[in-house]
Amino acid sequence: MDNLMDYIFPIAIFLIFYFFILRPPIQKSKNEKLFVTSLKRGDRVVTKSGMYGKVFELNDKDNTCVIETQAGKIKFDRAAISMDMSQKLNKPGIKSK
Repeated sequence: MDNLMDYIFPIAIFLIFYFFILRPPIQKSKNEKLFVTSLKRGDRVVTKSGMYGKVFELNDKDNTCVIETQAGKIKFDRAAISMDMSQKLNKPGIKSK
């Protein structure tokens, strides 16, 4: 019985470490990858630098997209699009100008 108790504490520490430290970034990375692959023409997005616009063109060859803003069209890497900000922008009830 003593042998079993010696193993429970390290296993519990590992599980706590995994579920609170390691798993959340892994899940976020998977969600961002899914978001980037699900982008389509006409989606309203926000880049990580704060630029608002609509997806005008998607290029799968070099993993870029062209975003149409009020200032013109700008080419970005798809990784530069913020998943969190774009989802907040596209929530129902928020009206665009």
